[in-house]
Amino acid sequence: MGSPVSPLVANMFMEHLERKLLDTAAEDLKLKLWKKYVDNILEIVKKGSVEELTEFLNELDNSHNIKFTYEVEQGGQLPFLDLLLNRTENVGLKLQIYRKPTHTDQYLNFSSHHLIEHKLSVVRTLLKSVPRYRD
Repeated sequence: MGSPVSPLVANMFMEHLERKLLDTAAEDLKLKLWKKYVDNILEIVKKGSVEELTEFLNELDNSHNIKFTYEVEQGGQLPFLDLLLNRTENVGLKLQIYRKPTHTDQYLNFSSHHLIEHKLSVVRTLLKSVPRYRD
């Protein structure tokens, strides 16, 4: 496995790159939204500047060990983490659970030899991800 310090160092490095970006190019690229979770970034930028932003991000890392990529919304939809963001007519967002096409719906087998805490954690996580609807 890796060192327990690895995620911390990776997070610090990504925050360093993020700070460089926000200090130098946020105004030029007209960033409207910037949300990050670990190595996933959701951003809203001026139309047509996605390629420019991605190129700029790739040049920020002098070691060129990190390669930034991007996805553009298709038909008003954009997958982000386990969510499918749907743009609504009134300029809002509708959130749905998103599963990649390769998702197998297989989780930790309850009869396996894992700790009971791990097994229960899978169940709790699935229950928390169920959308709650209001009347």
